[in-house]
Amino acid sequence: MKILVINCGSSSLKYQVIDMTTKNAIGKGLVDRIGLQGSVLTHRTRSGEKHVIKVEIPNHTVAIKLVLEALVSPEYGAIGDLKEICGIGHRVVHGGEKFANSVIINDAVMKALKDCIELAPLHNPPNIAGIKACQKMMPGVPQVAVFDTAFHQSMKPNTYIYGLPYEYYKKYGIRKYGFHGTSHKYVSQRAAVLLKKPLKELKIISCHLGNGASISAIRGGKSIDTSMGFTPLDGLMMGTRSGALDPAIVTYIMCRENLNVDQMNDFLNTKCGALGVSGISSDFRDIEVAAEQGNIRARLALDIFEHDVRQYIGAYAAVLGGVDAIIFTAGVGENASSMREAICKNMEYLGVSIDREKNKVRSEEVDVSKPHARCRVLVIPTNEELMIALDTHELISK
Repeated sequence: MKILVINCGSSSLKYQVIDMTTKNAIGKGLVDRIGLQGSVLTHRTRSGEKHVIKVEIPNHTVAIKLVLEALVSPEYGAIGDLKEICGIGHRVVHGGEKFANSVIINDAVMKALKDCIELAPLHNPPNIAGIKACQKMMPGVPQVAVFDTAFHQSMKPNTYIYGLPYEYYKKYGIRKYGFHGTSHKYVSQRAAVLLKKPLKELKIISCHLGNGASISAIRGGKSIDTSMGFTPLDGLMMGTRSGALDPAIVTYIMCRENLNVDQMNDFLNTKCGALGVSGISSDFRDIEVAAEQGNIRARLALDIFEHDVRQYIGAYAAVLGGVDAIIFTAGVGENASSMREAICKNMEYLGVSIDREKNKVRSEEVDVSKPHARCRVLVIPTNEELMIALDTHELISK
């Protein structure tokens, strides 16, 4: 049985075709910089051979079309025909309180995903676009939605309830949900393997750092707190998202700039964060280059991001009562060695001590700590796709 996994992010799309008999990917790739200049599809065959397609990719619907064409390419495709795919698993960011587990997609599920767009305006629309594109091009193939929020259902009420009238939680479902759950779950499980310790004995801080970013405190394999909240807008400053703000700032800007609710929501999600501070780009790679060239605002954006991450690590170390491992994953976490080093600077009090040579690594699963370090710093490339494939396989097999 072969499962196609579609993972649509705010500006990227990862995909894999996984053979469930071996749990191995027989073809995979990344569509990067969707909606930005320099968009590209990088497809890798089972043997690791890379094929790069540089073309303008304005939205996720176009990205899906290119992915399916790449998968059946006579030259480098993973399969001979799309009919070989028995199921499609989609990463879906937000299901509100309607979904605590993965589900087979039907009309009712699609309506629920649309109802949650206001909670995840950057993510649910591309998730929905990916589902619709697959339904059109692969009619009859069962599709499964795997939710980012599921892993964080283990949080306790004193963590997920806000300081608002309790009736708003009961009436509107206003609470902390948390996101990137599939990623945090995967890397925490891999950390236990790397450290050769039972997951139930570990206190872990998982840093999923990319254009979208979140941090989770994980004890015994369960999420006990996380930086994103009611929507993926909360927590760290991100590529285009503001992150946590004094709530009064929102109404202040709305009055000063004469913005309505929809305009303000769009502003906070698409024009703030690293893009807003730097004035250059939402892509941390572009910002890092500008900072190296002396751009002060680019340097400030990086400094703010580093500070935010350190702040959450310190807070979650307190919540956990200590920390055995700090994990860096996702685009920035896996690839930006200078960012990892900057974040971990002056963390000796937690037992953190990075080996600078070991830390010169990109997208490899490795412990970059010095031998004596009490708290291990791990770089673990996330594999949300495998976790999604497993859920998809289980549901469609029933």
